[in-house]
Amino acid sequence: MTAPVIGPRPRSPLAALGRWVGSRELTMRLRPLILFLESHLRAWTNNRVSLVGIAGLPSLQITVPGRKTGLPRTTALLCVPCGRGYVVAGSNWGLPKHPVWSANLRAVDTARVKVGAAESEMRVRMVEGDERAALWQGLVHYWPGYAMEHRLACGREFRVFLLEPEADAAAQSHAAPESHTRRSA
Repeated sequence: MTAPVIGPRPRSPLAALGRWVGSRELTMRLRPLILFLESHLRAWTNNRVSLVGIAGLPSLQITVPGRKTGLPRTTALLCVPCGRGYVVAGSNWGLPKHPVWSANLRAVDTARVKVGAAESEMRVRMVEGDERAALWQGLVHYWPGYAMEHRLACGREFRVFLLEPEADAAAQSHAAPESHTRRSA
């Protein structure tokens, strides 16, 4: 299977500034403040405005059941366009542990994805091997902060997920069947 191709990164001055700020260690230390502002900004604007969006970069909210509680869990993430879907990476702000949302995502086949005001159900696939390596290069090009976060995380391999519209994923699975089993976290 060939790796999906990541779209071009935004060329706006705000996106360039956002990439520069996001690749500074100081930004990682401001994580609590940034998460507070992000969640409140999204809540006040019905997900139409986000800090990442103000910086000219794409983001989404993903909702999946918690693997232990079964309760819906929603997380806002930087995303990278890839075909008609998105790629997300479990960088966890450069912390040594995987983010909880990535364990929840590993336990499901589909997720509710909200980009702006538009919501859709998408297939979830954790990518590995050569496909992951190719997508990782595209992710770091798109968001250079991932390289710094990887260093801060002491080399922890970030989980990388491909989110695809269900129709696209179904067509791909008919074209090239693969064995795909979910692992527990």
